[in-house]
Amino acid sequence: MTLGILKESGDENRVAVTPDAIPGLMKLGFQNVWVERGAGEKASFDDAAFEKQGAQVADQDAVLKQASVIVSIHAPAKSVLGKLKAGQILIGQFNPLSQHAMVDDMLKAGVSAFSLDLAPRSTRAQALDVLSSMATVAGYKAVLTAANLLPTFFPMSMTAAGTIKPAKVLILGAGVAGLQAIATARRLGAVVEAFDVRAAAREEVLSLGAKFVEVEGARDDKAAGGYAVEQTEEFKQRQAQLIHDHAAASDVIICTAQIPGRKAPVLLRKETVAAMKPGAVIVDMAASTGGNCEATENGQTIRYQQVTIVGDSNLAASMPKDASVMFGKNVINFIKLIAIKNELNLNFSDDIVAATCIAHNGEVVSERLKQAMQTA
Repeated sequence: MTLGILKESGDENRVAVTPDAIPGLMKLGFQNVWVERGAGEKASFDDAAFEKQGAQVADQDAVLKQASVIVSIHAPAKSVLGKLKAGQILIGQFNPLSQHAMVDDMLKAGVSAFSLDLAPRSTRAQALDVLSSMATVAGYKAVLTAANLLPTFFPMSMTAAGTIKPAKVLILGAGVAGLQAIATARRLGAVVEAFDVRAAAREEVLSLGAKFVEVEGARDDKAAGGYAVEQTEEFKQRQAQLIHDHAAASDVIICTAQIPGRKAPVLLRKETVAAMKPGAVIVDMAASTGGNCEATENGQTIRYQQVTIVGDSNLAASMPKDASVMFGKNVINFIKLIAIKNELNLNFSDDIVAATCIAHNGEVVSERLKQAMQTA
């Protein structure tokens, strides 16, 4: 078995596997690890660090030719997929629920592709849950980004010049990213409120010292596996008014609410943004799927009226070293499921292996992805 680690393209700073993970991979039966030249540089891991752990550094074509298992964070470009051989295994976070054309390209290439963002929400799958790992990083960085842009202190400050009031922070969505944002904002001394349509989030929000903003009548689908679900129009109207009232009093809003495979719910209308305090900051982590804020521009930091809006769904890439370490551990924990006794074994009776497989022998294996592609 040979593992290949690809260099990410564009403005992605992370790398899918870090040097410290290579000895563990070799214990799983990988005789060789090939790394594309410069793959870890943006994450503070130079080629020498990989070589020191026994990896071989080469250009992309050599990595693709040698590797039986290839790992990357994002899906390789169509031109790269065209260089792969049928039967090679791809592992990463490919966002297949909204990237159906990419899935088709993988099917045509004849590869076996596994997207870890489709891992089931189960205790057993937690060790390879890339969504939770990256959301932890992003939730933390979102608050730091807001604090850097906010023209006021986060904590209450008592000085000879008088008392400075603490910042008021509103978190929209109390999943992993939202909970990390709550904890970080609280550590910085802010007064924090959080909104989520899932009733189960209430206890976690309160345990972190934040106030839970609740709209009565939310539809909470247990079959959704812990994710948020689409709500009724009546609920959305009540929700919009309540969020408007709390947003107008907030200094910072962190938007994290997303529904997998669907457009992000719009929770902050332009009129709500216009009603916010001058100098307020919104960090919209749902920007790539439309944004929770109506005025958000994906990948841009803008001023709307007197409010700063940061549209960034890839905040994990702004902390690439630790984010790469976490992502790499998720990858290795998945590989442990398919590397048995020094051989690759794609056991589709394993619910995690089946759930994450988006292409194998020219077919989609993941039932969740099948349904999404059939209803698209």
